[in-house]
Amino acid sequence: MAGVLARRRGRVLAGLSLLLAALIAGHRAVPNTPGRLGSLLESFLPWLGLAVVPLLALAALRRAPLALLAGVLPVTAWVYAFGGLLLPAADPAGGAGGLLVVQHNVSDENADPAGTARVLAAEGADLIALEELVPDALPAYEKALASAYPFHEVRGTVGLWSRHPLTGARTVDIRPADIEEPWSRGLRAVAATPHGEVAVYVAHLPSVRIGAAGLASARRDESARLLGAALDAEEAAGPVIVLGDLNATVDDRGLAPLTSRLSVPERGFAFSFPASFPVARIDQVLARDATVGRIRTLAETGSDHLPVAARVTPDRGAGGPRS
Repeated sequence: MAGVLARRRGRVLAGLSLLLAALIAGHRAVPNTPGRLGSLLESFLPWLGLAVVPLLALAALRRAPLALLAGVLPVTAWVYAFGGLLLPAADPAGGAGGLLVVQHNVSDENADPAGTARVLAAEGADLIALEELVPDALPAYEKALASAYPFHEVRGTVGLWSRHPLTGARTVDIRPADIEEPWSRGLRAVAATPHGEVAVYVAHLPSVRIGAAGLASARRDESARLLGAALDAEEAAGPVIVLGDLNATVDDRGLAPLTSRLSVPERGFAFSFPASFPVARIDQVLARDATVGRIRTLAETGSDHLPVAARVTPDRGAGGPRS
């Protein structure tokens, strides 16, 4: 009788391992209704790997060979999906070259904007993108960044600071249709860099909420579609960089209008939110006709987000006319 129970428990554990592997490898098959369940799963997808530990531990304690063997499947699925992010940095020449960019939602409740600006400036980036810029704090950012970043543009609550001249700055309309009040959270400008002209977008997509009904992300998804349409209309011949608090991970299907058009970081997890205990990277560096190398977090500031930094290297041949 004990042997029968042990085999039954082993089959249950094996079944759970198979389910876990299927969720990691086949998360796109999880329906988004009800409650945008698929997007919710994808928001925390890397953390599913932690579930392997108790499954293998229980299989070992129960001496269940089938369950131990099945435990290899979710490990394999996780390594295939995320193992590359753990490899050494793929930045050329050990990180030299390209453009160093910093992205940070500075928080509209940040009590030390000048100190936050100093932390960001210390990184020596070529470009700094900021979100949640409120009128009262904007002068502090402008003053603290002025010497190192003589060029900057602000539209609504998003801004771009650059070491290189900026031209063609304009607002990018990513406001969801049901928002009637003034709402400006998209910016586009062209930076004249040593690598040629680079179109830079700064965006802050609407927040999402998790409640009893699931993930409320309709506004975010609509803004992502609008930003994707703006990228389709982009006429710049050179690379394009998108920086912003996108309120989504790159695995979240809600960000597909962007991730289907742009490359994502090749290395690093860089969980950026919440700053006190980061569990997801919703602050993103994406690019077209360029490679985003290792992404990493910077020191904590007065924000509820951590800043992220990455080196973006234009692809060879980028800059020719677009078809």
